[in-house]
Order: sequence, then structure tokens, then C-alpha cells
Amino acid sequence: MITEEDVDLLLNDLLELYGYDFTHYSRASLKRRINRLLALDKFPSFAELRYQIRSDAHYLKRFVEELTVNVTEMFRDPLFYKSLRTTVLPTLTSKPFIRIWHAGCSTGEEVFSMAILLKEVNLLQKTLLYATDLNPEVLETARKGIFALGPMKQYSENYILSGGTADFSTYYTAQYGHVKFRNDLAEKMVFSTHNLVSDRSFNEFDLILCRNVLIYFDKDLQQRVLSLFDESLGPLGYLALGAKETLNFSSLKPMFRQLEGEKIWRKIG
Repeated sequence: MITEEDVDLLLNDLLELYGYDFTHYSRASLKRRINRLLALDKFPSFAELRYQIRSDAHYLKRFVEELTVNVTEMFRDPLFYKSLRTTVLPTLTSKPFIRIWHAGCSTGEEVFSMAILLKEVNLLQKTLLYATDLNPEVLETARKGIFALGPMKQYSENYILSGGTADFSTYYTAQYGHVKFRNDLAEKMVFSTHNLVSDRSFNEFDLILCRNVLIYFDKDLQQRVLSLFDESLGPLGYLALGAKETLNFSSLKPMFRQLEGEKIWRKIG
């Protein structure tokens, strides 16, 4: 098991040698993931792991991918998507153009979920979906729109619970254990790397989704990222967070109103 001092050394290496700043990530989560890598890759000691990270660019890539969490699914938390469908998206129909930012989009399942929602309420053609993540590997997966066939039954059930009425399988074609989502869903998507720790705002948005990312940050970094989202939201824009996340602790709280029963806030100040 690694010590707090070991974690400090690694975080300092990552920042000084490569510019990756994980210093405000949750320590408990970081230690779990580093210990997991030590066991998985059979390093005889922490010193061996540290040497590998400092000297091997290929291993550094693997290390960063393991530290950045990539767990997602389509229509995750179906009632959340139902609120988007019935409460949020109808308020955007009068806008001539809609910009949505999926921050920390991972492999893109939620971006495709949003594209399906937009398609079904006839808003997809006037919307741009910006999908960003720190990890270029997961972005490449997202860009292809190809996912494993196995979870599709669960995704279809999520879709129905979210208020979907179409045959979910019409949105993809299945082949060799994978599915490929329709190209028309991806036409309005823009994929790009973006580091929530160090990068700035890059546009003004009507809706920002950042779900189950803040839970891996400490409170200071959460506040900084929430301020970034505040700067990036237009008047009356929406911010959507994960089930265990909130901005109620933040100094931004008075400037947002939470939708009843959901982790969605509307900017009012």
C-alpha cells in the first residue's frame, strides 16, 4: 500500500514533468486507483512504479487513463433524462441556436443519449453538442459511436423509463458484438480534449452537463470548476450534475435555482 508521501511524489512528478495537475483530486480515490495499478501491473515496489511513470511515455498514458474515471452508460438515471425531456428542452425551443457542453464526457454514451432526446423533440438540427474529456483515448471511442452490444438491453430500459417511445434499436445497427449509432446523431457533435483543472471556458452554453466528475475532486477544485461552468453559461442556462453532486455548498448557490427533485440548476443571477 502506498503512503501519503508516495502520492505527493507522484502528483508532483505528473505536474512538473507533464503538466497534469491531480493535486486537487480526492486523495482516497487516487490512492485506491494507484494501489489497483500497482497490483494489476505487478510492480514490486512503489519506486518501480514511479520510475516507469517518469521514464516511459506509453506507461504514463496508461497511468493517466486509469486515474481518470470512465464509467458511464446511456440514459443513466432515467428520471434525470425525463426532466431534461419534459422540463429543460421545451424552454430552449424558441432559441435560434442551442449549445450544449458535456464536460468529462468519457466514452460518449450520454452525448448520444442527449442527441436522441434532441432528435425526438426536433431540436437536434439547431444544436451543437460539445463533448470534452481530459483523456484523448475515450474521446476517440466517443467519436466513433461504437459501443458494446451487451448493455443495450439495459440502455433500452433506461430509454423507456426516461420517456422514450420509439424502438430504441432503430438508433443503431448491431454487428459482431458491438453497435454503431446512426451517423445523423453524431453530425452535430464536436469532440475535443479539455482539462477542467487548467483549461478555460471556450464558449457560451445553454446547458452544461458534468455528471459524476466532481465527486473525484476536492472542495476547492469543485468550487473552481463550478465557477468555470458559471462563466460558461448564458443567461437562464442550465447546469446538470451527477446524483451525488451539488452546488449547494458553493458561493454560486444564490445565483441558481434547483429544479425540484433533480440535480439540475437554472442560472437566475
